[in-house]
Amino acid sequence: MRIVILGSAYPLRGGGIASFNERLATHFQELGHEVDIYSFTLQYPNFLFPGKSQYSDEPAPAGLNIQTKVNSINPLNWFKVGRELRRAKYDLLIVRFWMPFFGPCLGTIQRQVRKNKYTKIVCIADNIIPHEQRFGDKSLIRYFLKSVDACVTMSKSVLADLKTLSPQMPAVYTPHPLYDNYGLHLSKLDARKLLHIDQQDKVILFFGFIRQYKGLDMLLEALADARVRDLNIKLLLAGEFYGDPAPYLALIKKHHLEKSIYMHTDFIPNQEVGRYFSAADCVVLPYRSATQSGITQVAYHFDLPMIVSNVGGLPELVQDGSVGYVVEPNVNSIAEGIVSFYRHDKEAQFRTNIIDEKKKYSWDTFGKELLKLIEIH
Repeated sequence: MRIVILGSAYPLRGGGIASFNERLATHFQELGHEVDIYSFTLQYPNFLFPGKSQYSDEPAPAGLNIQTKVNSINPLNWFKVGRELRRAKYDLLIVRFWMPFFGPCLGTIQRQVRKNKYTKIVCIADNIIPHEQRFGDKSLIRYFLKSVDACVTMSKSVLADLKTLSPQMPAVYTPHPLYDNYGLHLSKLDARKLLHIDQQDKVILFFGFIRQYKGLDMLLEALADARVRDLNIKLLLAGEFYGDPAPYLALIKKHHLEKSIYMHTDFIPNQEVGRYFSAADCVVLPYRSATQSGITQVAYHFDLPMIVSNVGGLPELVQDGSVGYVVEPNVNSIAEGIVSFYRHDKEAQFRTNIIDEKKKYSWDTFGKELLKLIEIH
């Protein structure tokens, strides 16, 4: 089969989305399919991009044909790319959708492709209703969805959102597969040496782009809780601020947390991700809202226990009391989860359970569910 993936890829950073697209392409290539990726020449205009840079300094991923073709804000480009994909007559176009801003661009490209009456179009929807909603979002989403043949969602909450906007859309839920492309596990000893972390410290990890909905402020307040302070727990803060860092820095100063945090707030390159997950005792996702999260799937790869908020699709991915804790999205509940993890010495038990639990999050399962959609529809 000839497949093209339309979405973020190298040299864009793109966070988990770019890594996912590249890993999915590799999976389909391993199965014998011919796969190309069409990525963005311009993904976000600067005023919409809150980070420091949209581009990676890392080497290009080996063995992938990545074409940087798409300009998200240029309608002439959308028609040009659409016509090019229409003429290429791929068997399958896989489109990543995660925010309404891309609805006009992707929807227009898809409409051009559909004119060949041959290529099937399947959307992988990270979100349907965005975390941070704006006026006009639903119109943009509907424009995009009207030119899609079927959808894959990676959380049940996104599937429910999809059905509210497009009830007749053929769709399937299948969990987010493991991010197993961030290298091998390091020993905790070696990882902490690389990050200059004391070997005796109790260390929780917050990883990924820092945005308001991810609840870092609540985690900082929990770190200041007397019960957490009594255990002398440290936070490994690893990720770039996507927004104003001042409110977080003010909380750190207010609660005198400077000596309780290992700060790594630049973008974390792919080849360094493993050291952060290997150095920690557990990862905390104190999100206010969520669909699924790629962070849980990185944690599974590194056998790292998780403490996650009871929002969106996170409880679907983390079995409470088995591979981690599911807590309510408030400061007291987050603090209680952290304290319970250490006082009941849960790390070894959760790590053992993760080894079995993560077997169900395979790329093979994900790929089969996606391809079933075009067989049926």
